[in-house]
Amino acid sequence: MPVELKVNGRAVTVDAAPHTLLVHALRENLRLTGTHVGCDTAQCGACTVHVNGKAVKSCNVLLAQVAGAEVTTIEGMAAADGTMHPMQAAFKECHGLQCGFCTPGMVMSAVDLCKRHPGANEAQIREQLEGNLCRCTGYHNIVKAVQQGAAAMK
Repeated sequence: MPVELKVNGRAVTVDAAPHTLLVHALRENLRLTGTHVGCDTAQCGACTVHVNGKAVKSCNVLLAQVAGAEVTTIEGMAAADGTMHPMQAAFKECHGLQCGFCTPGMVMSAVDLCKRHPGANEAQIREQLEGNLCRCTGYHNIVKAVQQGAAAMK
């Protein structure tokens, strides 16, 4: 079944089975592998993307549900010239990553968090990122990165 949507600013048509999850369409059909498959149960957040500007766990959404929508993946966050989004740069500068597996989902969630809660304090950031799991960092540098990224996004 063909599904038309906009991904990272480009109109695309994905021909996939009706039960195809968005995360699999992004990775397998469109080869956008920055969106990771972690748990397939919407628990870890590694698959977080933006759908019409809001963070969603793409392992919990059918491709058909986003027909006509605008989807942004981690690959679509950087500027056309390759300049990183302020949140991506903050994660790099604050070393808000170690193995990097959770990082795309963390960045996508953090950008959404900053849009919904500008000026969030450390406790609010930690609470809002509860749906994104990191097994490496202990979250300290992730929180610092979100704070720095939020300041740069203003």
